[in-house]
Amino acid sequence: MNHITSFRQLDAWNIAMNLVDSVFATSRSIPRIEFDLKRQINRAAVSIPSHVAEGWKRKRRRAAYQNHVSIAMGSHAELETQLEICFRNSLLDRNKCEHTVVLLNRVGPLLEKLFDSLD
Repeated sequence: MNHITSFRQLDAWNIAMNLVDSVFATSRSIPRIEFDLKRQINRAAVSIPSHVAEGWKRKRRRAAYQNHVSIAMGSHAELETQLEICFRNSLLDRNKCEHTVVLLNRVGPLLEKLFDSLD
């Protein structure tokens, strides 16, 4: 990771940012009555690239960086679960969320690799 000079160069951060855009667009169709779930979905999505970036700034302390990536991984699992809740309860159409799910599935392994690289 020595050749990377900014968190903006990390694939995990870039794809997570695209995921945030997709989640925000997707969550607009969640019924108004489910405002709290919609808000939580958006917060979980935002948490992923935010923690990757914050961890990067703490890179001199590997354990702190690894902790932030771990939190991002937890937010990833939280978002995955919340989207599944929406699908199961017909709050979102799985087919209309395909792009979001693809991005979610791409960022997960990148977070794992980033975490492992910090060992």
